[in-house]
Amino acid sequence: MSKDDQVEEYRLQLLKLKQSIINEGAYNNTDDLKISSEDLPDEADIASNVIHQQVSFTIRNRLMEKLKFIEEALYRVDQGSYGICEECDEPIASKRLRTQPFTTLCITHAEELEREQKQKFRKLI
Repeated sequence: MSKDDQVEEYRLQLLKLKQSIINEGAYNNTDDLKISSEDLPDEADIASNVIHQQVSFTIRNRLMEKLKFIEEALYRVDQGSYGICEECDEPIASKRLRTQPFTTLCITHAEELEREQKQKFRKLI
């Protein structure tokens, strides 16, 4: 399979992921973000609804972030830079692109970034 064919496969995979996020109920449905005063007779109900809202916001935020990464990957496809690590300018392994088609880093640099983030988190604790 030629490189152009592979990139086209990834582009189609990215478009399917994008469509699935856009069509997903958690992304479109805002019913769980609304709180009616009639539904909150006591403090326990209020706390439960606030926690539920926070979880819903977190899910939506992650979906929006993933959608942004997908859009950026599609842009890279159009620009001809898709599948190239942003850190070392080397090709990203096909196996990694198949499992995470919106990635911008090869596995080596992704692991390095993850280690750095863990160290920063540990310093905060």
